[in-house]
Amino acid sequence: MAEIRDPENTIIIELKDGPVVIELLSDVAPKHVERIKELARAGKYDNVAFHRVIEGFMAQTGDVENGNMENNFNIRRAGTGGSDLPDLPAEFSNIPHDRGTLGAARSSNPNSANSQFFINFKDNHFLNRQYTVYGRVISGMENVDRITRGEPPQSPDRIIRMRVAADAPEGQQ
Repeated sequence: MAEIRDPENTIIIELKDGPVVIELLSDVAPKHVERIKELARAGKYDNVAFHRVIEGFMAQTGDVENGNMENNFNIRRAGTGGSDLPDLPAEFSNIPHDRGTLGAARSSNPNSANSQFFINFKDNHFLNRQYTVYGRVISGMENVDRITRGEPPQSPDRIIRMRVAADAPEGQQ
């Protein structure tokens, strides 16, 4: 794994193929960073499916309302929900949607991001200044590349566990 410089602003996502370490950009999108950390600390992302995974584009997950088995998982509904917290205002920046960046998924309303996010498989600059970028993969992108494709996938990959690096036991960062 990569060296973690700021454990409080780094998340670790455990996937079937291994960990993905994402450095969060708290100076660029502080509200989005606080939300993902709050939900991760509450265990809301654990067992949530990647419900929209498009080859050459991105892998989307984070529907904590409809995306996991504990909430009567239904792949047809996955991607339509968020969390029980209010939606977030857009925090657009000049950070480009490059391969490995973390973006906030939303509806057509720019201020509708909640819990869902996506990781870009390639540079997707047509999304620049339209979707909030609030992190970048610093280790484990090869594990993101192995996520099962589909809209939705027949048998979706899941976030096994997601945590803030500062909360990880010593030696598991």
